[in-house]
Amino acid sequence: MPTYDFICNNCNQRFDVFLSYSDYGKKTVTCAHCGSKNVRRRLTRVRIAKSEESRMDSMADDFSGFEGLENDPKAMGQMMRKMGKEMGEELPPEFDEVVDRLESGQNPEDIEKAIPDLGGPEPGGGDDE
Repeated sequence: MPTYDFICNNCNQRFDVFLSYSDYGKKTVTCAHCGSKNVRRRLTRVRIAKSEESRMDSMADDFSGFEGLENDPKAMGQMMRKMGKEMGEELPPEFDEVVDRLESGQNPEDIEKAIPDLGGPEPGGGDDE
């Protein structure tokens, strides 16, 4: 049985109701918190799972014109934000900071200077002594 999300118009509380497809729209829904029948359906976001190959194909289509991005920080930031969303993975907070700075028009070299440890520890790490 599917779960449907509702919001009560009286107490503004959210609640879930299990209804069969045949009951939906026919059965009266009452608020689980205050018992009111003055409720409305809450529509939630839909997530679509994509395969790794599908995400890469989508990015290749969207970003076929990389030419000139090095001279346009705003376009580079927009491209990076879109690419980050397509990856479907949690990105570090530094990613958002860099993208925000690019979208505001800041030069990539200036961003590197402002955030010197952006890349994290160098591969191979350790002391050079």
